[in-house]
Amino acid sequence: MKFVPIAAVIAGLLALAAFSGCFYTIGMTETVIVTQFGRPVGQPIQDPGLHFKTPFIQTLSRIEKRVLQWDGPPSEMPTKDKTYIEVDAFARWRIADAGQFFVSLRDERSAQSRLDDILGSEIRAAVARHELVEIVRSDKARVLPLDAQLKVGTTNAASLPKIQRGRQEIEGDILAASAPKLTALGIELLDVRFKRVNYNNEVLQRIYARMMSERQQIAQRFRSEGEGEAQRILGKKERDLREVESTAYRQVMQLQGDADAEASRVYAEAFNKSAAATEFYAFQKTMETYRKVFGAGTSMVLSTDSEFFRLLKNPEARPQ
Repeated sequence: MKFVPIAAVIAGLLALAAFSGCFYTIGMTETVIVTQFGRPVGQPIQDPGLHFKTPFIQTLSRIEKRVLQWDGPPSEMPTKDKTYIEVDAFARWRIADAGQFFVSLRDERSAQSRLDDILGSEIRAAVARHELVEIVRSDKARVLPLDAQLKVGTTNAASLPKIQRGRQEIEGDILAASAPKLTALGIELLDVRFKRVNYNNEVLQRIYARMMSERQQIAQRFRSEGEGEAQRILGKKERDLREVESTAYRQVMQLQGDADAEASRVYAEAFNKSAAATEFYAFQKTMETYRKVFGAGTSMVLSTDSEFFRLLKNPEARPQ
């Protein structure tokens, strides 16, 4: 049995490592920069496939070719009208010059840090140059939709405050101001947008308190209007009720008056037609009077010559 010398084994392993270190592959979404002792060698390689390099001396740095995102942290900043707001923005960028990017920044982590500095500064400057309404409204020519106009109680677009710039134009200004600074770093800035614009916490509490106060004032106004309308309805009801009662009372009195007049007329006609009828009527009325006056257990003191006592004293006496 023959033994392989240890030196031959080591030499074979070194040859295999050297051979495998000579080749590398490049994907469709990346660019490779070959460096030798920390310095780039040649131009960035973008062609996908298998490539050759010097083993042990040259190393690879892979750079992304796809569109990358920048999502900055929310920051508080003042507007032109001295309103402190919290702005949350984002951007899209890509590495346009891989060689310049590698020399300036080396990797994406350093690029994100520079984007924070440059975009954050430009966003603060743009916000400070404009009022809050310009940052909130997307377009200076914006008109409220019809349903929103009905909710706020107006159909006139002139009720919105006039502005010189809109949020989209401000975002364009930020993009135009930031892009040249990033181009020198090998970065192409594609777009910058505001994700969210909000008041800071201290201002929010005051705004909420003012909104609640306004809602309470509106509710109190509605309640006052409702109470006034209720009193108006009750007053109208009382007035109509009195009018109906007075009309009914007038009609009743009129009917009673007409009935009394008719009764008097009938009595007069009966009196004029017959003396016997007149005597009978006088007798009947006297009897009705007695019936009403003399009840059970009634005691009366009358003079003997009283006209009221005449029929009781002399039943045959005729009324005069």
